[in-house]
Amino acid sequence: MKQQFVAARAASGVGKSAGSASMRKVHRHSLATRLWHWANVATMAIMLMSGLMIFNAHPRLYWGHYGANPDPAWLDWSGGDGIPFPGWITLPSFYSLADARLWHLAFAWAFAVLVAGYLVWAGLSGHLRRRIAPRLHELAPAHLLREAAAHARLRFAPEAGYNTFQKLTYGAVLLVLLPGMVLTGLGMSPAIDAGYPGLVDLLGGRQSARSLHFIGMALLAAFFAVHIAMVLASGPLGQLRAMVTGWQRIPAEGEGQA
Repeated sequence: MKQQFVAARAASGVGKSAGSASMRKVHRHSLATRLWHWANVATMAIMLMSGLMIFNAHPRLYWGHYGANPDPAWLDWSGGDGIPFPGWITLPSFYSLADARLWHLAFAWAFAVLVAGYLVWAGLSGHLRRRIAPRLHELAPAHLLREAAAHARLRFAPEAGYNTFQKLTYGAVLLVLLPGMVLTGLGMSPAIDAGYPGLVDLLGGRQSARSLHFIGMALLAAFFAVHIAMVLASGPLGQLRAMVTGWQRIPAEGEGQA
């Protein structure tokens, strides 16, 4: 009985120290990715909160070049008091369209530089090809179904690379959503409308650019919510450590893996 008890403890990992040989370190994120990630967290938080205050000033969305109160809106979120987003989630927390525009436009330039700089680095360094672009076999229906089932059971493989759903999602965010936010933001600018009307026409007009900008913001907010939920479900301390130091400790080959 004693031998069986000792064997059971050994199989379950009870009594092993955190620094035992059953764990190994893998490199998860490059320095450029980590710096860009945290700079983006701060920049996009400020832009989201200030953008919501700007939306509060006129919570109606239109398609085309023109739109005002008498025009039919495809989204009317004015409500009873006309303020759809409360002060605790806006910047500033009190109603001020002028201050919100100052915050938003100041950090919009930082956001554009971060997006352009990271995409250039990711393309030249091969990061997009090596880490983001899915392999052909990963797009097979059987492989996607296996990954979907593992996600539904909250079973995450402790591997160094991104899984297929991460690659597809991060690729869509990096190559479509973030550049789209920059372009639609430019499309709302009166200066761009005057100097480069072709861009505004391409977006369908300034009001269409505003609508697309809001839709992009909603999609990014949904991405952030799912991203945070996945981090919490897969071990927040380890994920946070990896995004700070670049390294993560995972079970050694053949131990503790589903």
